[in-house]
Amino acid sequence: MQATRILQGDVFSVDRVAWTDPSGVAMCRNIVRHPGAVTVVPELGDGRLVMIRNWRVSVQRWLLEFCAGKLEPGEAPLAAAGRELEEETGFRAGRLAPIGRYLTSPGFADECMHAFVARDLTAVPRNLQPGERIEVEMHAPEAIARMIADGTIEDGKSIAAFALWQAVRA
Repeated sequence: MQATRILQGDVFSVDRVAWTDPSGVAMCRNIVRHPGAVTVVPELGDGRLVMIRNWRVSVQRWLLEFCAGKLEPGEAPLAAAGRELEEETGFRAGRLAPIGRYLTSPGFADECMHAFVARDLTAVPRNLQPGERIEVEMHAPEAIARMIADGTIEDGKSIAAFALWQAVRA
């Protein structure tokens, strides 16, 4: 397999990968290379979950999501989860535990998303990055399940993280 870097961006890169399949056919694909990311399901003491309403430039609308972000060079997923939780929601976790990981779009990308649950939350100042437009909301798990079912929540990483959160609670 031969890979050629065709784009180097701030968040990800793209490699053109060429190979010969088992039947002898020459193949070529563009693969998004991503450093990995985290998403966090924050639980409040009353059972509600903290979500963010995030303006997404790519789709030109607000999406309801769990907080998330990419891993910085050399950063462990646990550290990134704590950092993103504080930056985007204004909460610090007394307890932060992994609940699973998954590949976000393996048909064209190698991004691995690490999911965490955050408990024993305390309020801290938010620290949004330049250009971020984020509002914080709290929702009951039953309401989140309904919003996933009716299409209100469209964000795949949040749907997957919620499913992992539900699975570890069962």
